[in-house]
Parts: sequence; structure tokens; C-alpha cells
Amino acid sequence: MKCLINSWYQSHPIRWLLWPLSVLYCAITSLRRSLYQVGIFKQYTLNVPVIIVGNLSVGGTGKTPCVIWLAKQLKQAGFRPGIISRGYGGKAEHYPQNVTPQSDPTIVGDEPIIISRHSKCPMMIAPKRVDAAKQLLEQFDCNIIIADDGLQHYALDRDIEVVIVDSQRLFGNKYCLPAGPLREPLSRLKSVDFIVHNGSETPSEFTMTTTQCQAINLTDPTLKRELSSFHSQTVHSIAGIGNPKRFFKQLTEQGITLIPHEFPDHHPYSEADLEFNDGLEILMTEKDAVKCQLFANKNMWYIPIKATISGKLDQHLLNKIAGLPPHG
Repeated sequence: MKCLINSWYQSHPIRWLLWPLSVLYCAITSLRRSLYQVGIFKQYTLNVPVIIVGNLSVGGTGKTPCVIWLAKQLKQAGFRPGIISRGYGGKAEHYPQNVTPQSDPTIVGDEPIIISRHSKCPMMIAPKRVDAAKQLLEQFDCNIIIADDGLQHYALDRDIEVVIVDSQRLFGNKYCLPAGPLREPLSRLKSVDFIVHNGSETPSEFTMTTTQCQAINLTDPTLKRELSSFHSQTVHSIAGIGNPKRFFKQLTEQGITLIPHEFPDHHPYSEADLEFNDGLEILMTEKDAVKCQLFANKNMWYIPIKATISGKLDQHLLNKIAGLPPHG
């Protein structure tokens, strides 16, 4: 699988073998969207506005920090947002599932817990986003919904679409799955409302910048360290996220010497994964820490991130919301 993903971002002859399957995939996804648009497949419309935060590419682009940023902006503007998501990696016996900062990541997934923790918004997960949204509105007094990773889930009608693009990797070879990383053809970008580039490599009207905060100890959250305090140290760094190299690069830019350990996205960590037996500190993302909490030791630290988005995206979004027709 890793070899296939690497082929999406560098020249590799396998793309030509998989190209016919990509053409078929593109045709099916385009047809499916059209069937929703003309009403052959039913879309469910909520009685509150729906904002989709998604991506065109497989893998991490930065949706989670964007969802948290968006929820905070909406709350500051006087809205009562609720958030829905798939809960990828969770294995609940039934859905929908309510998510809180204390939820079990094996049940609800890792990213929903982080979103709930930092947004302080009601959150519900379900494979069918419509089910999650209905339950959320029944249980909580929300007047706007943010759908995390919902761009391709057309059963839920939407008012605004925000697409996050990884400025480092962009769209790889620009082929659809399986020859490339795209879930839909690039032409889909013409129909979304806002495109946010995560990083500054590509000039964009809206650019998201993520800043690493103080490292927090997994066994005692009151213990915090500036990243500069790890300068010139050798540490183990682990990352089971969509783009681990971004995390490792941010740490090396702090002058930290890394022994990197790259895991698959949403990796279900066990204690054995982190038994390095050398006494070195271990730095990880918050997404990793959620799943390492039960077997954490004093050498483990996670690094939260804070997102900011340029271009006055918050004002553009609020103006767009103000211009929406009445719901309900």
C-alpha cells in the first residue's frame, strides 16, 4: 500500500497499468454526483445551514484543524455550531455516537475526540452523515452544522463547501484512484465555494498556517515544555497521520534531532510500538496521543497545533451564510 501511495507523488510506471481503472472510477463518481443533482438519488436537506469541510485527495490535508478553526469563528459570530463526522477508525456497535473529549478512540476514532476537545461543540459520528446530523439536531440546540470530511457524501445536502489542499503534495499525479490520489476529478474544484491551501508553498487567496504549541506530557497534562527546550536533543518522533513528513519537518526546523517512526494514518497503537528501550523522549502529534494515553509514560509528549487562515475567510463565510435562503 505504501508503495502505491508513493507512486502517486512521483513518476512510476504503475500509473499506466492502473489508468483504465482510474478512468472508470472518475466516470462512476461523476455519474453518482449527477444522479444526486438531478434528484434520482435522494438528498436530505436539514433545517439549518450545512458547511462541508473536505478534500479532493486521499490522505491528510488538514481538515481537522480547519474544522476546529471554523467552529470557533462561528461561535464568536454568535452561532451554535454542531459537528458531524464519519468517525474513521472507530468501531462502535451502533450509530450515531455522541463524541466528547473523554470518548474512547477505539469506539469513535481519533480525530473526532480532538475536534470535540478543542471546538467545545456538540459532535456526533455515523457512517451515514444524515443520521449523525439528525441525531445531533434532536439532542442539541444547534443552528448550523459543520460536516467533517463530507465532500463526497452527497446524500446530505449542503450550502457551503470548503476544500483543503495540501500545498506540499497538492494533487500528486492528478489521476483519480487507484492510479492517483484523487477522490474526484480536479474539475470538481470549480464548483466548491472556498479552497484553502494548507501551507504557503502555493500562492492562494486563503492559506492555512498551523503553529505547533507547547509540548504536553501524556501522563501529566500540567507539565508543558517549549519546543525550544528540545533543541539539540535526540528524540523519537512518531506520526500516524496522513502526512507524517510535515510533522517531522516542523520538528527538525526547531533544531531537534529526530529518530522518526512513520505509522499508517489512524494507526491503532499498542505499547510495543513505542518500546524503544533507550530512555529518549518521544514526541508525537495530538492525534497519536489520543490512542497512546492508556500506556503512556513520563517520556511521552504530544504537540497540539493551532490553525490560522488568511484572506479573511471568516468574513467571506459569514457573508455567504447571511445570503442563504431560509431553512426549515
